[in-house]
Amino acid sequence: MGIVAGLDSSTTGTTVVVCDTDTGAVLRQGYAPHPYDGEGEGGQGRRIEADPQSWLLSLGEAAKDGLLEGVQAIGVSGQQHGMVALDAGGVLVRPAMLWNDKRAQAAAADLTEALGGPTGWAEAVGSVPQAAHPVAKLRWLAQHEPASAQRVAEVLAPHDWLVWQLLGRPAHRTTDRGDASGTGYWSAATGGYRIDLVELALGHRVRLPEVLGPADPAGHTPEGLLISAGTGDNMAAALGLGLGPGDAAVVLGASGTVFAVHHEALVDPSGTITSYADATGRHLPVVQTRNAVRVLRGAADLLGTDLAGVSELALRSTPGAYGLVLLPYLEGERTPQLPHTAGLLAGLRRESMKPEHLARAAVEGMLCGLADALDVLRGRGVEVRRVFLLGPAGELPAVQAAAPALFGVPVVVPPPADYAALGAARQAAWALGAQQGALSPAEPPHWQTAAYRLLEPGDDLPAGAAVRQQYTAVREQTHPGAFAAL
Repeated sequence: MGIVAGLDSSTTGTTVVVCDTDTGAVLRQGYAPHPYDGEGEGGQGRRIEADPQSWLLSLGEAAKDGLLEGVQAIGVSGQQHGMVALDAGGVLVRPAMLWNDKRAQAAAADLTEALGGPTGWAEAVGSVPQAAHPVAKLRWLAQHEPASAQRVAEVLAPHDWLVWQLLGRPAHRTTDRGDASGTGYWSAATGGYRIDLVELALGHRVRLPEVLGPADPAGHTPEGLLISAGTGDNMAAALGLGLGPGDAAVVLGASGTVFAVHHEALVDPSGTITSYADATGRHLPVVQTRNAVRVLRGAADLLGTDLAGVSELALRSTPGAYGLVLLPYLEGERTPQLPHTAGLLAGLRRESMKPEHLARAAVEGMLCGLADALDVLRGRGVEVRRVFLLGPAGELPAVQAAAPALFGVPVVVPPPADYAALGAARQAAWALGAQQGALSPAEPPHWQTAAYRLLEPGDDLPAGAAVRQQYTAVREQTHPGAFAAL
C-alpha cells in the first residue's frame, strides 16, 4: 500500500485529501480558506483577482499537523481558466486573474471578430473566446494595462503555478492537456499551442509551459515527493468521479454545465460545444446553458418559498404540469444562442393555475433545457449511457424524480465529496504507479467508487418523452429554427 495526496485550490480555499493508492480510500483530509482581505474586486464579495501567495498560505494551513506524513506523491487541481502572468525573471506581473473575471467580455468579442468569427476559433483551438479564457484576459491586459502587458513573458494556469512552487521553482515549467485546453490558445485536436493567437491577443509572444501526458510526473520536490502533472478542476472532478466513455455529467449551478467523456476532440463551428481535453488522454466536450438553478430560484421567489419548497410543491403535480410549460430562458440563453431573449410560461388554463403546477413546470423546464444540451452532444456522436447529476440542487427530490425520464437514461447521484481533490490524488497515484512500473501509463488506477445512488427511468420514460415533446413544441413555436445550426 502507498499513500498519495490530492489538493484542490478553488476560488475560495484549498482542500487536501490523503488516499490509499490501491483503493482510493480517504485516510485523512484538511481544508483552509484562502487568506483574502476585503470584499474583492468583483463587488458583492466576489473576488476576481488573487495574490497566488495566498494559495500557498492556504495550502500550508490545510496540510498542517502532519497531514502529509508518509505521502509519496501529490497531485494538484486548480481553478480552470485562471491566469498567472510572470515577467522574464519569473516575478508576478500583477495579481492573478480568476475564472469568474467578466471584464474581458468585450476583449473576447474583439478576438472572435479578429479571427473571422466563431468558426475560425472553433477550427483553431476547439473553443470560441469567452471572458473566462486566458486568451481574452491577455487581450484585456493589452488594452487596459499596457505597461503590465509589455512585461508579461510567461503565462501559467493556477495549477501550473502551484506545481512550480512545490517543485522549488525550477527553470522548466509544465502544465497538462486539460488545463491547456481551457486557455484559448491550445488545441485538444492537434495537441499543440497556437502561439500566433497569444500574439494576436497580447501583442507579443510569451513562454508557455510544456504540456505533459496524463501519467507523466512534473518532477520531484526538494524532499523527494513526486508531483504529478496536475490539471484543471473540472478535469480533476471527472477523474475523481471515475467518469469514462458513455458517461456524461450535468452540473446544476446558477447556470448549467453538461460534459461527457469522448474519444476525440469535436470541432463545432457554432461554438456551442467547447472541446476540452480530460485528464486521462481522452476528451471532455462541454455544452453550457445560461439558466439552471436560477430558474428554480425564480420560481421560489414567485411562490414565496425556497428550493426545498419548490421541490415539495412540484411533487404534488404530475409529469407535464397539467399542460404548463416554462421555457427557462430567463436571462437569455447560450444553448441555443439567444442572448437577448426572455423566458415564457405557456399553456395557462384555469386548472393549471396552481402553485404545484408552476413548480413542476419550473423543474421540468430547467431539466428540458439541460436535456437539450445533452442532445447537442448526442448529435455529434457522443455516447450517453448514464448521467451523473452534480450540485446541491441535484439532491432535490423533485429533480431526482423527473431527471431520469427527461434525460432518457439512468441518473447517478454521487454522495457529496471534493471530487476535484480526489481526482488529483488519483492522478498522483497513477503517476507514482507508472514510475514504479506497477501501472500502465495508458490507464488510471481502478479505485473503488463511492456508494452512488442510481435512479432508473423505468416506466416513466413515455411520460418523460411526452414532456419533452410538449416543451419542444413551445420552444420551436417561440424560436423557430433556433436549434437548426446545432
